[in-house]
Amino acid sequence: MTSLIRMAFPQCLERPARKKWLLLDASVYCAAATIKRKFLGSLFRSALWFILLALTTLPHNAFSADKVTGIYASQAISQCLPWIAEDAGIFKKYNLDFQLIYVASAAISTAALLGGDADIALTGGAGVVRAFIGGASDLVVIGAVKNILTHSILAGQKIKNVEGLKGKKIGVTRLGSNSHYFTVQALRLSGLDPERDVTLVQTGGVPENLAALTKGIIDAATMTSPGDATAISQGFHYVVYGPDLRLPYANTIFATRRPEIAKRSAVVGRFMRAMAEAAKILHTDKGLTYRVLRKRFRIEDNNLLDAAYNPEIKALEPKLEIKYEAIQAILNEVSQTDPRAKKVKPNDLTDNRYLEEMQKSGFLGKLWEERS
Repeated sequence: MTSLIRMAFPQCLERPARKKWLLLDASVYCAAATIKRKFLGSLFRSALWFILLALTTLPHNAFSADKVTGIYASQAISQCLPWIAEDAGIFKKYNLDFQLIYVASAAISTAALLGGDADIALTGGAGVVRAFIGGASDLVVIGAVKNILTHSILAGQKIKNVEGLKGKKIGVTRLGSNSHYFTVQALRLSGLDPERDVTLVQTGGVPENLAALTKGIIDAATMTSPGDATAISQGFHYVVYGPDLRLPYANTIFATRRPEIAKRSAVVGRFMRAMAEAAKILHTDKGLTYRVLRKRFRIEDNNLLDAAYNPEIKALEPKLEIKYEAIQAILNEVSQTDPRAKKVKPNDLTDNRYLEEMQKSGFLGKLWEERS
């Protein structure tokens, strides 16, 4: 500071009479204070601009990503969107640190969601609907991947048609699951009583169902893609081809809890945008999709992947639309044993805010236009 004063007020170096010096001393002090304030102010402004410039030029993902834990309940094409998003780097694009956990049961995945062990579930609608009817009103459906059932019942050559299933053991993944519901409905439509005419065997999951069929533990199995395509390649055949039935049912939905939306609505919104982008890839980019499916299903044969993908993609929602008739089908089924289901309406279980926002903002239109 002395050097600054020396440069600004060289006259201060001369000492005149004592009285004049006292006056000058005060003026020098004031001048020095003014220079100090200006110097520090300039330094502060420069530092502030530097910080602001650094913040505005940092990439979006330079900040700590928001953690999101998701569960999925089946090794199926309809539940592959998070796999695609991870492989394509979409989660990073939306600044999400996403962890995906496999839980081979819609009921258990729903329980995990309710318990706060997961933020979002990609699962069958039955578990969520049953829990809601039972009082878990925090649960809410925010999107759908599949609103119909496309399961099929496959058997060996000894069983020629659906009537041949009478007295046989049919494998389903779990009692109360989508495969269980489909089997019951398909048998009823064919004139068989699912409680008296067949024995339903719970195997645990799609791979386990296929393994039980190939080992002869069960006579027939209810499966979706790619399990059914694999079974066909091993000599089994369809006795009920589900895609032709097009049974309305909330087969695969995105569910979360209302408190999660209230607390982290923006995070959930970014997740849904990531899923919308993944859905677009699933429907239009076979190369990337097959790369993901090969890794997850351990299937290298493109013909086998085609046999699984081609019929399944026709049943999937390109823009994650929720269809109320699909939820109503579950309510109707549950109401046969639980009268409380009759008081619940599909819109009690749903929240369309993210789907509506993506539509109204032009996000979906731009997404499909850009990638078409």
